[in-house]
Amino acid sequence: MAFNDALSKFNVAAVYEGKAIKTPESATVFIIQNGRKFGFNSQLGYDTYAKLNPGLGLGPTFGPGSTVLTVTAQEAASIASGGFVNDNGIIIPSSPAIAASAQLIEESIDLRARSLANEFVKQIQDQKQQIASGRVFTRFEPVSDVLENQQVQVTAGLFTNNAATMSVAFTSSAQSTTSKNYYYESWNGTATTSEAQYSVAYGHRKGSGSSAAGTLNDSPSRAIYSQYRLLLLNPGDTTFTFADGTSSDSIYAINYNRARLKDKLDPGNWQITLAQLSGSSVPNTSHTGSNVKLANSPNFITLIDDSGDLFNTGTAGTGNVYNIVSGSLTNGIFNPSAPKYYGLMYPSLGVVILNDAILSVSASFNTVTGSNISGDNAWKLFTSISGAMASSVSYAMQARNIETITSTHYFVRVKNGEYNFSNNPTFITGSVGEFSQPTFIGDPKTYLTTIGMYNDRQELLAVAKLSQPIQKSFSIETLIKVKLDF
Repeated sequence: MAFNDALSKFNVAAVYEGKAIKTPESATVFIIQNGRKFGFNSQLGYDTYAKLNPGLGLGPTFGPGSTVLTVTAQEAASIASGGFVNDNGIIIPSSPAIAASAQLIEESIDLRARSLANEFVKQIQDQKQQIASGRVFTRFEPVSDVLENQQVQVTAGLFTNNAATMSVAFTSSAQSTTSKNYYYESWNGTATTSEAQYSVAYGHRKGSGSSAAGTLNDSPSRAIYSQYRLLLLNPGDTTFTFADGTSSDSIYAINYNRARLKDKLDPGNWQITLAQLSGSSVPNTSHTGSNVKLANSPNFITLIDDSGDLFNTGTAGTGNVYNIVSGSLTNGIFNPSAPKYYGLMYPSLGVVILNDAILSVSASFNTVTGSNISGDNAWKLFTSISGAMASSVSYAMQARNIETITSTHYFVRVKNGEYNFSNNPTFITGSVGEFSQPTFIGDPKTYLTTIGMYNDRQELLAVAKLSQPIQKSFSIETLIKVKLDF
């Protein structure tokens, strides 16, 4: 009797081998494998298992087309339990003995092999069908067809309309009087279409050279110096120190408009000219306002950065930093073995710091540094730059910016058997859809002019236009690279 019961249980398991079963009394679904039943923890586990093993022909768990068989509770109970199937569709044996079963492992490998083979055959059949009927969409292969995160640096003129030079400079009546105590904006014209290109400012570590109603700690010059100190210097540094070893409590700053700067200022493509002022002929405290003007027959100082100097390491706490030296873009650094240092350039921030001490000597700035005196020193730098521009076109300010362009390249591979037909009404003629060109019979030809980029829902996202039509036929394959910039 016991032998007959065991044989009966074996027959039940054999009948439902490889099938999904459930009982009327329970919603639990089991898959029968190697004579044992494995329960699904969830609908997700069943759906995933069915997708991973299409060779079993398992359909949806519930609803029309279901392949879950309903068995009696006695039949289900007669089949030994082997474990369960997790949400990832993987069979988890309930004991090491079951997991080590050579037959179960062999059957699992065979099942997966048949599943992959069926999937591969289906893909080949689908491809053949698409080629025969005319392909409409082609999916990009992420590894072979898509090249992401391609970066290239491009340089352009820094000023409006990508101009590399600025030959005139104006202030604006739209700038408030209060803000002019701190800086002056420099515009490229007086028309309503003109734009601010850069600002000039003066800063003093102790607040001298500007008025704050008797309180040095609140003076504009102190605020400017503190702002640039915090922005440009390493933590703990309190004073700007230049390449010749000198430190200065008194500085001038040129700050380029952020919208014009893009990623950063382009080192090696920057040049300004300063005109000598009349400071040497005016008492220091009086060298403000209308007394600030160009000297008679002024000297001119042309400045560049030393990024082309191989001995300059160009490093600082804020990234690259270069020295400002006398020289020109055409001839390079004047006296490169012993250059004259005027300041520092911080390309990543679009800031140039100039040492007041050397400007007062070389360009007669005669900077006002008395306590609680409105020296209006920023106006001196504006006058010197704009005056040089007005003196000669060769003294125009020159600057370029750098922008990093990130691109993704899509390689569109059009094989010989693809896209050889067209939906264009002129491609066919007559009521039966004959080729409009008799020569197309057996050898149709199309011309590729546009490539559409779609998402998985077949929604058009981007369009690439070819510079000229490319002929396509069964004897011609084409490779087109589409570049998307971000």
